Amino acid sequence: MDFSRVAPCDGDRDFQARAREFLDTHVDEAALDAERSAGTGVLRDVHRAMGADGWLRAEAAGADAGGLTTVQQRIWDLERRRIGLPLERWGSTLMILQAVEGFASPELRDEVVERVYRGEALLCMGYTEPEGGSDIATCRTRAVRDGDDWIVNGQKMFTSGADVCQYVFLLANTDPQGGRHRNLTMFLVPLDTPGIEVRPLHTVDGDSTTVTHYTDVRFPDRYRLGDVDDGWTVLSGPLAAEHGAGAPADAGLTDVTMMSNFGMAMAVSADSAVRIAGDPDEDGTRSLDDEAVAYRLGRAHARIEAALSTPNLFGRVAIAQTMRDLAPELMDVGGGSSVTGAAGAEYLYRRAPLIGIYGGTIDVFRNMIAQHILGLGRPTYAAPTV
Repeated sequence: MDFSRVAPCDGDRDFQARAREFLDTHVDEAALDAERSAGTGVLRDVHRAMGADGWLRAEAAGADAGGLTTVQQRIWDLERRRIGLPLERWGSTLMILQAVEGFASPELRDEVVERVYRGEALLCMGYTEPEGGSDIATCRTRAVRDGDDWIVNGQKMFTSGADVCQYVFLLANTDPQGGRHRNLTMFLVPLDTPGIEVRPLHTVDGDSTTVTHYTDVRFPDRYRLGDVDDGWTVLSGPLAAEHGAGAPADAGLTDVTMMSNFGMAMAVSADSAVRIAGDPDEDGTRSLDDEAVAYRLGRAHARIEAALSTPNLFGRVAIAQTMRDLAPELMDVGGGSSVTGAAGAEYLYRRAPLIGIYGGTIDVFRNMIAQHILGLGRPTYAAPTV
C-alpha cells in the first residue's frame, strides 16, 4: 500500500476555500437535521445550488473531460463529508449516468443529462423485487412492446429515492421464455408517468426507501437504454460501481471501496466512544483506565483501520461485517452515553444491519469473491440429502 502524501498546490488550496465557502453559504444545521429526520438522502435546495454553480457538471465530467482533478475531487468529497451533507441520491445518479451516456439515444441524452448537471433531475435504481432479493436477474416486472410504446406492470422494492428523484433506472423482463440474463431490458422512466405509485418505507436507522408499483405504465421507446433483451450489458457498469468491484485510482486518493463513507462514520463513532470513556466521572475515575475497556476500544480501532484499508469487494464485506461486530461492542462500552446522535454507537447499531444489505447482502458478495476472484465453484443452496 502506498502511504505517500500528496502535497496540495496553491490552486488546490484555493479550490478548498471555494468549496468551504459554497457549503457554508448553502448548508445549515437546520436543513441537515430535517434531512436526517426524513432520510431522503439529498438536500434538494443545496443540490440545485450545486448544479447552478457548476459543481455537479465538474464532478460528473471528471479530470479527463475538464472537470475536477483527482486532488480536487478528494477535497470536494472530504469537505461534504465534514459537514455531513447527504450524498446518497447524487451517488446513485452518477452511477446511472454512465449508462445513460453510453446507451441512451441522443434524444434521451439531450433530455436527461443537462437536467442532471443543472441539479434539476436525480436518478434512482429500480432493480430489487419482493421475491427476488439480491438476485435481481429473477426480475418479474414485465415490459411489453406496443407499437412505439412500452407497457410495464410489476413491483419493485427498496427503490431508494423514488420519492425525490425524477427518473427510475428500471429493470424489466421483456422475454419470460428467454435465457437468464438474456431476457432483460433497461429503461429510464420518468417517475411522473401515470401508473407509477411510490410508497415510502422507513428503515430502523431513520433512512427512507420506497416500494414502487407499476400498473399499465406506458412510455415511448425512446426511454429504452441499449438493445431489447440486452439489459444486463447496460446494467453491468452501474452494478459494478454499486458493488465496489472496480480498483481505486492509481493516485491513491479515492475511496478503496464502496461504503467507505459508512466506514468513516463508524470511525467517528469509535472516536466518540473513546472520548466518552476518557471523560472522568464525578469521583475522577475514567472507564478508559479499565484495562478491559482500553483493550476493547483498541481492538475496535484496529479492526476499523483494517476494514478501511481493504479494497474493492473485500473491503465492502469488511466494512459491513466490522460495523455489525463492533456496534454492540461500542454500545456496551459506552453504556447510556452511547445515545449521542448521528455519531453515537446507538445509531451505528441501528445502521449496521442495513449496511450489510444495501446493493446486495454480505453473503452475496462473499459468494462473488469466492466464485469470481478465488475461482471456487457456485454455492449449492439445496438442502443436503440424507
